[in-house]
Amino acid sequence: MMKSALLLAIPALGAEVMRPAGEALINDLEHIAFLNGEKSMTWEAGINERFEGMTYSEVQGLFGTSLSHIADHADEVRTEGYAVGDVPAEFNSVTQWAGLVHPIRDQQQCGSCWAFSASEVLSDRFAIKANASSPVLSPEDLVSCDKTDMGCSGGRLSSAWKFMEDTGIVTDACFPYTAGSGTAPACATTCADKSAWKAYKAASSYAIKGVENMQKDILAHGPIQVAFSVYKSFMSYKTGVYKKKWYELIPEGGHAVKIVGWGTEAGADYWLVANSWNTSWGEDGYFKIARGIDECGMESMGPPYAGLPSE
Repeated sequence: MMKSALLLAIPALGAEVMRPAGEALINDLEHIAFLNGEKSMTWEAGINERFEGMTYSEVQGLFGTSLSHIADHADEVRTEGYAVGDVPAEFNSVTQWAGLVHPIRDQQQCGSCWAFSASEVLSDRFAIKANASSPVLSPEDLVSCDKTDMGCSGGRLSSAWKFMEDTGIVTDACFPYTAGSGTAPACATTCADKSAWKAYKAASSYAIKGVENMQKDILAHGPIQVAFSVYKSFMSYKTGVYKKKWYELIPEGGHAVKIVGWGTEAGADYWLVANSWNTSWGEDGYFKIARGIDECGMESMGPPYAGLPSE
């Protein structure tokens, strides 16, 4: 007997989407209560406006990062030491360099997390190096022009940094982000704001191996780019120090983000991380995730990457 699926129209970031009835919503209250049911939890699940009315299948396209273990990047790992002294127990780039670390953004319905986090790290490092505010650099330039990656279908941290080192990226005002619907525009050669085409480059780029080196790189130069495996429970993160559930075995995909600092909360060591799902998700767009145990591959599977801004 053939069953006919009832289709429902739901709003998803301004667009009407048809989906089979009965598909689980991310903001389902019963599921959130279930997630919060463990007594030993270090984090709290909750309603995130960013995913209101959306199902898990509708957000899978956000996870566009191709994960690669640090062991496969041995020839790219930074080998010189850091002149930063002892690593403090807590650190936050946003407060350390007030006004220089750029704000939370929204990749919308494009798998461009790899481009957002890479361009944001380079943006921040230009500002920190100059000790002066700097323009937001264009993730769209990476999405549309970096042909070694796949635009809204995903990319790799190492190749994004290679592009920023060899070619560079322009400002967001010059090449604004318009790939939010999931389709990237053609690579531009003139600025939308009529300014001169000026590429900002990384003078060098490198992988970072180990928790202490990740911390020292942040202390010395600013936020770094990382990537990790995303599990369903992560979409419902609201506050606290995230750890995936013990029963979650199959990830939804790879996601790239920007680590801005670290600390300890209620005895749990964490990384403080900027996401690209706007400020209506998590802790005003940020989240904390367990530090020192390679939670979800955060410390090995991007692998962690960064670079130094050019002069």
